[in-house]
Amino acid sequence: MESQSKISSSPQQSAGAKQGLPWYGRISGIVVALIFGGVLAYGIFGRVRASATLRTETDTLAMPVVTVVTPQRSAPTQEITLPGNVQPFITSPIFSRTNGYLKAWHFDIGAHVKKGQLLAEIETPEIDQQLQQSRSNLATAEANLRLAEITKNRYQDLLKTNAVSQQDVDNTVGTFNANKAIVEANQANVKQLETLQSFEKIYAPFDGIITARNTDIGDLINSGSNGNAKTDLFHISQPGVLRVYVNIPEEYSQLTKPGLTATLTLAEFPGKTFSGKLVRTADSINNATRTLLSEVDVNNPTGQLLSGSFAEVLFKVPTEISTFIIPVDTLLFRAEGLRVAVVKDGKAALVPVTPGHDFGETMEIVSGLKGTESIIVSPPDSIVPGEQVEIAQQTAAVVKP
Repeated sequence: MESQSKISSSPQQSAGAKQGLPWYGRISGIVVALIFGGVLAYGIFGRVRASATLRTETDTLAMPVVTVVTPQRSAPTQEITLPGNVQPFITSPIFSRTNGYLKAWHFDIGAHVKKGQLLAEIETPEIDQQLQQSRSNLATAEANLRLAEITKNRYQDLLKTNAVSQQDVDNTVGTFNANKAIVEANQANVKQLETLQSFEKIYAPFDGIITARNTDIGDLINSGSNGNAKTDLFHISQPGVLRVYVNIPEEYSQLTKPGLTATLTLAEFPGKTFSGKLVRTADSINNATRTLLSEVDVNNPTGQLLSGSFAEVLFKVPTEISTFIIPVDTLLFRAEGLRVAVVKDGKAALVPVTPGHDFGETMEIVSGLKGTESIIVSPPDSIVPGEQVEIAQQTAAVVKP
Protein backbone atom coordinates (compact mmCIF):
# COMPACT_ATOMS: atom_id res chain seq x y z
CA MET A 1 0.00 0.00 0.00
CA GLU A 2 2.79 2.25 0.87
CA SER A 3 4.43 1.60 -2.38
CA GLN A 4 1.25 2.34 -4.11
CA SER A 5 0.84 5.67 -2.37
CA LYS A 6 4.35 6.64 -3.24
CA ILE A 7 3.71 5.61 -6.75
CA SER A 8 0.50 7.52 -6.80
CA SER A 9 2.13 10.70 -5.36
CA SER A 10 4.84 10.81 -7.92
CA PRO A 11 2.49 11.40 -10.77
CA GLN A 12 0.94 14.34 -8.80
CA GLN A 13 4.27 15.90 -8.22
CA SER A 14 5.14 15.54 -11.85
CA ALA A 15 1.89 17.17 -12.73
CA GLY A 16 2.61 20.08 -10.28
CA ALA A 17 6.05 20.53 -11.77
CA LYS A 18 4.53 20.70 -15.12
CA GLN A 19 2.02 23.32 -14.04
CA GLY A 20 4.83 25.93 -12.82
CA LEU A 21 7.46 26.88 -10.24
CA PRO A 22 6.54 27.01 -6.63
CA TRP A 23 5.66 30.49 -5.22
CA TYR A 24 8.98 30.90 -3.49
CA GLY A 25 10.77 30.25 -6.75
CA ARG A 26 8.87 32.92 -8.50
CA ILE A 27 9.58 35.42 -5.69
CA SER A 28 13.27 34.61 -5.84
CA GLY A 29 13.32 35.31 -9.56
CA ILE A 30 11.56 38.62 -9.10
CA VAL A 31 14.02 39.65 -6.37
CA VAL A 32 16.96 38.77 -8.55
CA ALA A 33 15.48 40.72 -11.43
CA LEU A 34 14.87 43.72 -9.20
CA ILE A 35 18.40 43.60 -7.82
CA PHE A 36 19.85 43.41 -11.33
CA GLY A 37 17.62 46.28 -12.50
CA GLY A 38 18.59 48.35 -9.45
CA VAL A 39 22.27 47.79 -10.03
CA LEU A 40 21.82 48.67 -13.69
CA ALA A 41 19.81 51.81 -12.87
CA TYR A 42 22.34 52.89 -10.22
CA GLY A 43 25.15 52.51 -12.71
CA ILE A 44 23.34 54.54 -15.35
CA PHE A 45 22.38 57.27 -12.84
CA GLY A 46 25.95 57.47 -11.58
CA ARG A 47 27.23 57.93 -15.08
CA VAL A 48 24.65 60.63 -15.81
CA ARG A 49 25.43 62.43 -12.56
CA ALA A 50 29.17 62.23 -13.17
CA SER A 51 28.68 63.56 -16.68
CA ALA A 52 26.56 66.46 -15.37
CA THR A 53 29.12 67.20 -12.67
CA LEU A 54 31.91 67.12 -15.23
CA ARG A 55 29.95 69.40 -17.53
CA THR A 56 29.29 71.83 -14.66
CA GLU A 57 32.93 71.83 -13.59
CA THR A 58 34.03 72.31 -17.20
CA ASP A 59 31.66 75.24 -17.62
CA THR A 60 32.84 76.68 -14.31
CA LEU A 61 36.48 76.34 -15.26
CA ALA A 62 35.79 77.75 -18.72
CA MET A 63 34.17 80.90 -17.24
CA PRO A 64 36.95 83.52 -16.86
CA VAL A 65 37.48 85.13 -13.46
CA VAL A 66 38.18 88.83 -13.94
CA THR A 67 39.31 91.77 -11.86
CA VAL A 68 37.47 95.05 -12.36
CA VAL A 69 38.16 98.71 -11.66
CA THR A 70 35.95 101.78 -11.53
CA PRO A 71 36.96 104.79 -13.66
CA GLN A 72 38.00 107.89 -11.76
CA ARG A 73 36.62 111.27 -12.77
CA SER A 74 39.45 113.65 -13.61
CA ALA A 75 40.03 116.84 -11.63
CA PRO A 76 38.46 120.13 -12.82
CA THR A 77 41.98 121.36 -13.52
CA GLN A 78 44.71 119.57 -15.38
CA GLU A 79 48.40 119.98 -14.63
CA ILE A 80 50.84 120.30 -17.52
CA THR A 81 54.59 120.77 -17.19
CA LEU A 82 56.51 122.43 -20.01
CA PRO A 83 60.12 123.58 -20.51
CA GLY A 84 60.79 127.29 -20.17
CA ASN A 85 63.64 129.62 -21.15
CA VAL A 86 64.45 132.25 -18.51
CA GLN A 87 65.36 135.69 -19.88
CA PRO A 88 65.88 139.09 -18.23
CA PHE A 89 63.03 141.56 -18.45
CA ILE A 90 65.29 144.07 -20.28
CA THR A 91 68.55 143.21 -22.01
CA SER A 92 70.61 145.38 -24.31
CA PRO A 93 74.02 145.44 -26.03
CA ILE A 94 75.94 148.71 -25.59
CA PHE A 95 77.63 149.97 -28.79
CA SER A 96 79.71 153.05 -29.46
CA ARG A 97 78.23 155.84 -31.57
CA THR A 98 81.65 157.22 -32.51
CA ASN A 99 85.00 155.94 -33.78
CA GLY A 100 88.14 155.99 -31.69
CA TYR A 101 90.20 154.11 -29.15
CA LEU A 102 89.02 152.91 -25.76
CA LYS A 103 90.56 155.14 -23.13
CA ALA A 104 89.14 153.47 -20.00
CA TRP A 105 86.40 151.13 -18.76
CA HIS A 106 84.97 151.35 -15.24
CA PHE A 107 82.83 148.22 -14.72
CA ASP A 108 83.40 144.54 -15.40
CA ILE A 109 81.05 141.53 -15.66
CA GLY A 110 78.76 141.00 -12.69
CA ALA A 111 78.82 144.66 -11.69
CA HIS A 112 75.52 146.23 -10.64
CA VAL A 113 75.18 149.65 -12.23
CA LYS A 114 72.65 152.45 -12.02
CA LYS A 115 71.12 154.36 -14.88
CA GLY A 116 73.46 157.14 -16.04
CA GLN A 117 76.65 155.70 -14.53
CA LEU A 118 79.77 156.08 -16.70
CA LEU A 119 80.81 152.72 -18.14
CA ALA A 120 83.71 153.64 -20.46
CA GLU A 121 85.51 156.51 -22.23
CA ILE A 122 86.70 156.70 -25.85
CA GLU A 123 89.39 158.93 -27.35
CA THR A 124 88.24 160.57 -30.64
CA PRO A 125 91.01 162.98 -31.82
CA GLU A 126 89.53 163.31 -35.31
CA ILE A 127 86.20 164.49 -33.97
CA ASP A 128 87.92 166.88 -31.57
CA GLN A 129 89.78 168.47 -34.49
CA GLN A 130 86.65 168.64 -36.61
CA LEU A 131 84.78 170.29 -33.78
CA GLN A 132 87.51 172.88 -33.30
CA GLN A 133 87.50 173.67 -37.02
CA SER A 134 83.72 173.87 -37.09
CA ARG A 135 83.69 176.31 -34.18
CA SER A 136 86.23 178.49 -36.00
CA ASN A 137 84.05 178.46 -39.12
CA LEU A 138 81.09 179.42 -36.98
CA ALA A 139 82.98 182.34 -35.49
CA THR A 140 83.91 183.60 -38.99
CA ALA A 141 80.33 183.25 -40.17
CA GLU A 142 79.05 185.15 -37.15
CA ALA A 143 81.54 187.98 -37.80
CA ASN A 144 80.42 188.21 -41.43
CA LEU A 145 76.81 188.22 -40.27
CA ARG A 146 77.40 191.11 -37.89
CA LEU A 147 79.10 193.12 -40.68
CA ALA A 148 76.27 192.34 -43.09
CA GLU A 149 73.74 193.43 -40.48
CA ILE A 150 75.51 196.79 -39.94
CA THR A 151 75.69 197.39 -43.69
CA LYS A 152 72.04 196.48 -44.12
CA ASN A 153 70.93 198.86 -41.38
CA ARG A 154 73.09 201.71 -42.73
CA TYR A 155 71.75 201.33 -46.29
CA GLN A 156 68.19 201.24 -45.05
CA ASP A 157 68.74 204.54 -43.21
CA LEU A 158 70.36 206.11 -46.30
CA LEU A 159 67.43 205.01 -48.41
CA LYS A 160 65.20 207.33 -46.42
CA THR A 161 67.17 210.32 -47.74
CA ASN A 162 67.52 208.80 -51.20
CA ALA A 163 71.28 208.68 -50.75
CA VAL A 164 71.39 205.12 -52.08
CA SER A 165 69.29 203.27 -54.54
CA GLN A 166 66.77 200.57 -53.72
CA GLN A 167 68.98 198.09 -55.55
CA ASP A 168 71.85 198.71 -53.14
CA VAL A 169 69.53 198.20 -50.17
CA ASP A 170 68.24 194.95 -51.62
CA ASN A 171 71.83 193.74 -52.13
CA THR A 172 72.75 194.41 -48.51
CA VAL A 173 69.60 192.67 -47.29
CA GLY A 174 70.40 189.62 -49.45
CA THR A 175 73.97 189.53 -48.14
CA PHE A 176 72.69 189.66 -44.58
CA ASN A 177 70.23 186.75 -45.16
CA ALA A 178 72.93 184.66 -46.84
CA ASN A 179 75.32 185.18 -43.93
CA LYS A 180 72.57 184.36 -41.48
CA ALA A 181 71.97 181.02 -43.25
CA ILE A 182 75.70 180.28 -43.18
CA VAL A 183 75.77 180.92 -39.43
CA GLU A 184 72.82 178.57 -38.87
CA ALA A 185 74.52 175.84 -40.93
CA ASN A 186 77.72 176.22 -38.96
CA GLN A 187 75.81 176.12 -35.70
CA ALA A 188 74.15 172.85 -36.75
CA ASN A 189 77.52 171.40 -37.73
CA VAL A 190 78.97 172.35 -34.34
CA LYS A 191 76.04 170.76 -32.53
CA GLN A 192 76.46 167.57 -34.54
CA LEU A 193 80.13 167.33 -33.69
CA GLU A 194 79.46 168.16 -30.06
CA THR A 195 76.94 165.31 -29.98
CA LEU A 196 79.47 162.95 -31.51
CA GLN A 197 82.02 164.13 -28.98
CA SER A 198 79.55 163.39 -26.19
CA PHE A 199 79.52 159.78 -27.36
CA GLU A 200 83.09 159.53 -26.11
CA LYS A 201 81.50 158.73 -22.75
CA ILE A 202 79.33 155.63 -22.56
CA TYR A 203 76.64 155.56 -19.85
CA ALA A 204 74.37 152.83 -18.51
CA PRO A 205 70.90 153.15 -20.11
CA PHE A 206 69.09 151.57 -17.14
CA ASP A 207 69.69 149.85 -13.80
CA GLY A 208 71.09 146.40 -14.37
CA ILE A 209 74.00 143.97 -14.33
CA ILE A 210 76.93 143.90 -16.72
CA THR A 211 76.82 140.42 -18.22
CA ALA A 212 79.54 140.88 -20.85
CA ARG A 213 82.55 143.15 -21.53
CA ASN A 214 83.94 142.72 -25.00
CA THR A 215 86.61 145.41 -25.11
CA ASP A 216 89.73 146.59 -23.32
CA ILE A 217 91.92 149.68 -23.11
CA GLY A 218 93.48 150.61 -26.45
CA ASP A 219 90.98 148.68 -28.59
CA LEU A 220 89.92 150.31 -31.84
CA ILE A 221 86.24 151.16 -31.56
CA ASN A 222 84.02 151.26 -34.62
CA SER A 223 80.80 153.20 -34.56
CA GLY A 224 77.77 150.99 -34.20
CA SER A 225 75.97 153.09 -36.82
CA ASN A 226 78.37 152.42 -39.70
CA GLY A 227 78.67 149.34 -41.91
CA ASN A 228 81.97 148.11 -40.49
CA ALA A 229 82.31 145.04 -38.32
CA LYS A 230 81.30 145.98 -34.78
CA THR A 231 81.04 144.37 -31.40
CA ASP A 232 79.01 145.48 -28.41
CA LEU A 233 81.32 146.95 -25.78
CA PHE A 234 79.13 145.82 -22.93
CA HIS A 235 76.01 143.75 -22.46
CA ILE A 236 73.66 144.83 -19.71
CA SER A 237 70.51 143.12 -18.41
CA GLN A 238 67.87 143.92 -15.83
CA PRO A 239 67.09 140.80 -13.73
CA GLY A 240 64.63 142.30 -11.22
CA VAL A 241 61.80 140.73 -13.18
CA LEU A 242 62.42 137.74 -15.43
CA ARG A 243 60.58 136.72 -18.55
CA VAL A 244 60.12 132.96 -18.96
CA TYR A 245 59.20 131.97 -22.50
CA VAL A 246 57.17 128.78 -22.82
CA ASN A 247 55.96 127.02 -25.99
CA ILE A 248 52.48 125.71 -25.18
CA PRO A 249 51.15 122.83 -27.33
CA GLU A 250 48.29 123.74 -29.64
CA GLU A 251 45.81 121.52 -27.79
CA TYR A 252 46.16 123.72 -24.68
CA SER A 253 46.26 127.04 -26.53
CA GLN A 254 42.60 127.89 -25.83
CA LEU A 255 42.91 127.06 -22.12
CA THR A 256 46.04 129.03 -21.29
CA LYS A 257 44.95 132.64 -20.96
CA PRO A 258 46.81 135.66 -19.49
CA GLY A 259 46.44 135.73 -15.71
CA LEU A 260 47.01 131.98 -15.29
CA THR A 261 49.29 131.13 -12.35
CA ALA A 262 52.50 129.23 -13.07
CA THR A 263 54.95 127.41 -10.81
CA LEU A 264 58.63 127.17 -11.75
CA THR A 265 61.16 124.56 -10.69
CA LEU A 266 64.86 124.66 -11.54
CA ALA A 267 67.50 121.96 -11.24
CA GLU A 268 69.78 124.23 -9.20
CA PHE A 269 67.06 124.68 -6.54
CA PRO A 270 65.90 121.14 -5.67
CA GLY A 271 62.67 121.06 -3.70
CA LYS A 272 62.04 124.79 -4.18
CA THR A 273 59.45 126.46 -6.37
CA PHE A 274 58.96 129.98 -7.69
CA SER A 275 55.67 131.62 -8.55
CA GLY A 276 54.93 133.42 -11.78
CA LYS A 277 52.04 134.64 -13.88
CA LEU A 278 51.21 134.19 -17.54
CA VAL A 279 51.07 137.78 -18.82
CA ARG A 280 50.83 137.47 -22.61
CA THR A 281 50.81 135.09 -25.55
CA ALA A 282 51.70 135.48 -29.19
CA ASP A 283 48.05 134.82 -30.18
CA SER A 284 49.42 132.80 -33.09
CA ILE A 285 50.36 129.15 -33.53
CA ASN A 286 53.88 128.56 -34.84
CA ASN A 287 53.61 126.64 -38.11
CA ALA A 288 56.83 124.72 -37.54
CA THR A 289 56.32 123.61 -33.91
CA ARG A 290 52.53 123.87 -33.63
CA THR A 291 52.94 125.66 -30.32
CA LEU A 292 51.84 128.97 -28.81
CA LEU A 293 54.65 131.20 -27.56
CA SER A 294 53.77 132.53 -24.10
CA GLU A 295 55.50 134.74 -21.55
CA VAL A 296 55.49 134.15 -17.80
CA ASP A 297 56.80 136.96 -15.58
CA VAL A 298 58.59 136.05 -12.34
CA ASN A 299 59.66 138.54 -9.69
CA ASN A 300 63.36 138.22 -8.87
CA PRO A 301 64.15 141.07 -6.45
CA THR A 302 67.24 139.44 -4.95
CA GLY A 303 68.62 138.22 -8.28
CA GLN A 304 68.54 134.63 -7.06
CA LEU A 305 67.37 133.34 -10.42
CA LEU A 306 69.87 133.70 -13.23
CA SER A 307 68.89 134.71 -16.72
CA GLY A 308 69.46 132.08 -19.37
CA SER A 309 68.47 129.26 -17.01
CA PHE A 310 66.30 126.31 -17.98
CA ALA A 311 63.10 125.92 -15.96
CA GLU A 312 60.15 123.55 -15.84
CA VAL A 313 56.90 125.50 -15.79
CA LEU A 314 53.80 123.92 -14.24
CA PHE A 315 50.38 125.20 -15.32
CA LYS A 316 47.08 124.18 -13.74
CA VAL A 317 44.86 124.38 -16.78
CA PRO A 318 41.07 124.40 -16.24
CA THR A 319 39.32 121.68 -18.24
CA GLU A 320 36.13 122.38 -20.14
CA ILE A 321 34.76 118.79 -20.31
CA SER A 322 34.45 116.02 -17.73
CA THR A 323 36.80 113.12 -18.43
CA PHE A 324 37.73 109.84 -16.76
CA ILE A 325 41.03 108.14 -15.95
CA ILE A 326 41.49 104.37 -16.43
CA PRO A 327 44.54 102.05 -16.46
CA VAL A 328 46.08 101.45 -19.86
CA ASP A 329 45.83 97.67 -19.38
CA THR A 330 42.03 97.89 -19.59
CA LEU A 331 42.10 98.97 -23.23
CA LEU A 332 41.32 96.65 -26.12
CA PHE A 333 42.63 97.56 -29.57
CA ARG A 334 40.18 96.15 -32.07
CA ALA A 335 39.78 96.62 -35.80
CA GLU A 336 36.59 98.59 -35.19
CA GLY A 337 38.37 100.94 -32.78
CA LEU A 338 39.40 101.33 -29.15
CA ARG A 339 37.22 99.42 -26.66
CA VAL A 340 36.99 98.60 -22.96
CA ALA A 341 35.36 95.44 -21.61
CA VAL A 342 32.81 96.02 -18.83
CA VAL A 343 30.76 93.59 -16.75
CA LYS A 344 26.96 93.89 -17.00
CA ASP A 345 24.74 91.31 -15.23
CA GLY A 346 27.57 88.78 -15.20
CA LYS A 347 28.28 89.18 -18.90
CA ALA A 348 30.98 91.01 -20.77
CA ALA A 349 30.17 94.00 -22.95
CA LEU A 350 32.53 95.97 -25.18
CA VAL A 351 32.16 99.75 -24.92
CA PRO A 352 33.74 102.11 -27.50
CA VAL A 353 35.76 104.94 -25.92
CA THR A 354 37.63 108.01 -27.14
CA PRO A 355 41.13 108.46 -25.66
CA GLY A 356 42.54 111.75 -24.45
CA HIS A 357 45.97 112.31 -22.95
CA ASP A 358 48.33 109.43 -22.26
CA PHE A 359 49.79 109.64 -18.74
CA GLY A 360 51.91 106.51 -18.98
CA GLU A 361 50.23 103.97 -16.70
CA THR A 362 46.83 105.61 -17.07
CA MET A 363 44.84 107.01 -19.97
CA GLU A 364 42.34 109.85 -20.14
CA ILE A 365 38.98 108.94 -21.69
CA VAL A 366 37.04 111.91 -23.03
CA SER A 367 33.88 110.07 -24.11
CA GLY A 368 32.22 106.67 -23.88
CA LEU A 369 32.10 106.19 -20.09
CA LYS A 370 29.59 107.25 -17.43
CA GLY A 371 31.79 106.59 -14.41
CA THR A 372 29.78 103.71 -12.90
CA GLU A 373 31.13 100.90 -15.09
CA SER A 374 33.04 97.88 -13.78
CA ILE A 375 35.89 97.73 -16.26
CA ILE A 376 37.80 94.47 -16.69
CA VAL A 377 41.53 94.70 -16.07
CA SER A 378 43.73 92.94 -18.65
CA PRO A 379 40.82 91.44 -20.60
CA PRO A 380 41.69 88.50 -22.88
CA ASP A 381 41.91 89.25 -26.56
CA SER A 382 39.36 86.50 -27.21
CA ILE A 383 36.63 88.09 -25.10
CA VAL A 384 33.35 88.65 -26.96
CA PRO A 385 30.16 90.51 -26.05
CA GLY A 386 27.75 88.40 -23.99
CA GLU A 387 30.44 86.06 -22.66
CA GLN A 388 29.82 84.89 -19.10
CA VAL A 389 32.44 86.19 -16.66
CA GLU A 390 32.95 85.95 -12.94
CA ILE A 391 34.23 88.88 -10.89
CA ALA A 392 36.99 88.02 -8.46
CA GLN A 393 36.01 88.20 -4.80
CA GLN A 394 37.33 91.67 -4.12
CA THR A 395 36.11 95.21 -4.01
CA ALA A 396 36.32 96.97 -7.35
CA ALA A 397 39.49 99.01 -7.42
CA VAL A 398 39.41 102.76 -7.96
CA VAL A 399 41.79 104.27 -10.47
CA LYS A 400 44.01 107.10 -9.29
CA PRO A 401 44.89 109.65 -11.95
